[in-house]
Amino acid sequence: MTEQMLAVNGIELCVETFGEPGAPPILLVGGMSASMDYWEDDFCEALAAGGRFVIRYDHRDTGRSTSWPPGEPGYTGRDMIDDIPALLDALHLDNAHLFGISMGGGLAQCAAVLYPDRVETLILDETSPAFDGVPDVPPIGEELTDFFEEASKTTVPDPDDHKALVAMLVEDQRAFIPERFDEDRMRTVAERAVRRTPDMRPSFANHQVMGDGEPVNATLSDIVAPTLVIHGTRDPLFPIGHGEVLARGIPDATLLVLDGVGHEPPPPYTWDEVIPAVLDHTTG
Repeated sequence: MTEQMLAVNGIELCVETFGEPGAPPILLVGGMSASMDYWEDDFCEALAAGGRFVIRYDHRDTGRSTSWPPGEPGYTGRDMIDDIPALLDALHLDNAHLFGISMGGGLAQCAAVLYPDRVETLILDETSPAFDGVPDVPPIGEELTDFFEEASKTTVPDPDDHKALVAMLVEDQRAFIPERFDEDRMRTVAERAVRRTPDMRPSFANHQVMGDGEPVNATLSDIVAPTLVIHGTRDPLFPIGHGEVLARGIPDATLLVLDGVGHEPPPPYTWDEVIPAVLDHTTG
């Protein structure tokens, strides 16, 4: 795997790749406030072993990518959408399969509408429709209401206090994974994210307060890329109804339901099911 800084839309994004550059590319688009580290090495390597060129990257204000002062993001959601084709340009790729989770799934949906020639297929994981005009979807789970209220009162630890930052990230993830939470595994992910990020404060603050930017006026039916929707039955942020609406609204979409999975990238105990499904979806 190779990590590099790429000039994209007047900023720098940190990118890491797995596999052979000539293989079909899969661009992993992370969730809100999440660096590339939440796409675990073993998951990326398994996709690469299946004959894919896997690309993960730090969003703006995460990891080693360009950051802004906390509470003052110098960009909008539309800029983050536009980072997707710009990354493909920087990697000299005509198009790619987009695998987006949570906020990244929303960015991927918008990119598929705005840049259809750049999006070979879509994989949408634990996400929600990005456009207006869809049926009502279930509200967030009750277990997250108290978490968000408490989180709004919490002060982010000092950037040099790695132990406290790791503890905060682990507890944050626990709230989103009601079943089979693997604390040791999540601690490993959090430790790498903290180690790679000079200052976590923009990560915690800026995606939540950025503006939408230029609107994307579209509907789910405007997505022409073949789409695989992956959704867990225990996602407390976007309950399973969100995935079902996506699968019904996007033409010919397929829904893969993961029993007991929360709001998280596919955990290792699902990889025997998820990885073959992704490889099959991205074949041809």
